[in-house]
Amino acid sequence: MSDLVTAGDIAAVFLERCGVDHAFGVISIHNMPVLDGVFRRNKINFVPARSEGGAVNMADANARVRGGLGVAVSSTGTAAGNACGAIVEAMTAGTPLLHLTGQIDSAHLDRQKGFIHEAPDQLGMLGAAGKGAFRVWSADTMLGTLREAVKLAFTPPMGPVSVEIPIDIQGAKIPMPANIDPLPVLAPDPAEDAVDALAAALASKKRVMLWLGGGARHAADSVARLAQMGFGVVTSVQGRGILPGDDPHSLGSFNLQPVVEEFYGTCDAMVVVGSRLRSNETLGYHLKLPPIYQIDADPRADGRSYPVDMFVCGDSGRTLDALADRLAGKFKPDGAFVSDIKTTRAAAEETMRGALGPYNEVVDAVLETVPRDFVWVRDITLSNTIWGNRLPPLDGPRDGVHALGGGIGQGLPMAIGAALAVQGDGRKTLVLTGDGGFAVTLGELATAKQENADIVILLMNDGGYGVIKNISDAVYGGRRQYSDILGPDWGVLCDSLDIPHWGIGDAKDLATTLKQAFETDGPALIEIDMKSIGDFAQAFAGPPKRAEEDDC
Repeated sequence: MSDLVTAGDIAAVFLERCGVDHAFGVISIHNMPVLDGVFRRNKINFVPARSEGGAVNMADANARVRGGLGVAVSSTGTAAGNACGAIVEAMTAGTPLLHLTGQIDSAHLDRQKGFIHEAPDQLGMLGAAGKGAFRVWSADTMLGTLREAVKLAFTPPMGPVSVEIPIDIQGAKIPMPANIDPLPVLAPDPAEDAVDALAAALASKKRVMLWLGGGARHAADSVARLAQMGFGVVTSVQGRGILPGDDPHSLGSFNLQPVVEEFYGTCDAMVVVGSRLRSNETLGYHLKLPPIYQIDADPRADGRSYPVDMFVCGDSGRTLDALADRLAGKFKPDGAFVSDIKTTRAAAEETMRGALGPYNEVVDAVLETVPRDFVWVRDITLSNTIWGNRLPPLDGPRDGVHALGGGIGQGLPMAIGAALAVQGDGRKTLVLTGDGGFAVTLGELATAKQENADIVILLMNDGGYGVIKNISDAVYGGRRQYSDILGPDWGVLCDSLDIPHWGIGDAKDLATTLKQAFETDGPALIEIDMKSIGDFAQAFAGPPKRAEEDDC
C-alpha cells in the first residue's frame, strides 16, 4: 500500500486541522481532486451550492457566526469570476475566508493559448477582490501556501484569501507531511505607554461612549467591564450584540438619528474600537461626534475617516482589557449618563417607528414571537434598512449577519451558511429579504432544501426594487426606471421544492404564522404582500446625508 497522498488530500486534512466543519462550492473538473479528498475522508460537510457567488456568501456567513475560517471552493476562469462579488462582500466584512479555486494545467498557464477554462490574470482578479491571492506551484508547496493564506486571512484586518491550484498539481502525489497544522496568528498587543496615555486622557471624563465595529466582536468581555464602569456603548450595524442589545448602557446601533447626534454633543469622549465609521452610518462622515480616541489593530486606520485626538494600535480585546485595568476605581461617570442613554435610545426608536407606518405590526410580530436565541440574517431591502439593521436586539456579537457591502441577493445564501453553523445547537435562522434581491440567488433555495437548512425566510414582496422606485420619485421626477420586475408565484415555487409557504396580506396574521414557521423543520417561507399592507410612512431613498455638506 502506497504512503503517497494527493495534494488534494493534503488540502482536505489541512482544512480539518483549521477546525472547518462545512465547506461550500460548486464541483467542477478543475477542483475534483480536492473535493475527492474531502469526500473520502468524510470529516467536512461539503455543501453543493448552485452558484460560486452563493458558495462564498455561505462560507462568509458561516465564518461570521462560528467565529472561525470560512471555506469556499470554485473552479477556474468564469467560475472564479463568479465568486468575486461575494469575495468583495467578505472583504468588506473582514471575514477570514479561504477560497480554493482550480486552475488549468500548469504547463499551459499564462500562455494565452485559449486553453479551455483559462482566464487571463486570474490571480490578479482574485487579489483585487479580496485580501490576497496565491498560486500553488507544486505539490510540495501546497501546504506552505495554504498555511500562509490562512494566516493572512486571520491577520488583522482579517479578510478573504484565494488560492489557485492547477489541476495537475491537485492530483500529484507526495508523502503526507508530518506536521500539517495551521500557523499561529499573533494579535497585536498595544504599547504600554499608549494605553497609559489613553487611560490618563479618559480618567477625568464623565460621559464616554464606546463606538464598536466588527473588529471588536471578540472583545465582548472587555466591553462589558467598561460598561459596568459607566461607559456608554453604540455600535455599527456590524458590531451589534457585542454588548447585549437591550443593556441599559447601550444605544444599540441607533448611531445617526438627530436625537442621537444631540446626545453626542453632551459626551466628552468617543472611543472608536474596530470600526471604520462608515459613510452610511455617519451621514457621509459629517455626523458630529465628540472628541475621538481610536483603537484599531490596523495602524492604517489612524484618522482615516475622522480626525482623532489619540490612536492606540492593538487588538481590541487586549487593549480594552488593559484600559479597564488602568481605569478601575478611577473612572467616575456622570450619574445621569445611563438614564440619558436610555432616554435617547427610546427617542431614536420612536423616530424609526414613525417611519414604519403599517409595518410597526410586522416589527412587533418579530419582537414578540421570535425566540431570543435566533440568528438574524438580512439582505439589502427597504425593511432591513429602515428597521432590520437596528431591531430586534441581539444578545451576542455573532447573532447577526447582513450584506455589509450593500449588494442585493446575498441574504438567502448567507442564511444557509449561518443556519448550518448553528443547526447543531437547535437554533433557528431568520432571514429578511425582498423579492428583488431574493431573485438574484433564487437557485440557492434548492440548496436550502437539499441541506435541510433550518431557516425561516421573511420575504417582503413589493413587486420590484422598492428603494429604486423611491429614488426615482425623489431624484428623477417619478420616472421609475427598470424597477418593476416579474417574479414567480412564490407559493408554486415553494411547492415544487416541498418547502412550506404562507402568504400574508394583513400584518396582524404574521405573529401566528411566524410561530408555525419556527416550529417547522428545515426551510420555510413567509411572503408578505407589501401592496396589500401599504406604504411605509416615510419613503427611504438612499443613505441619509447632510444636503448642505454633500461632497461635490
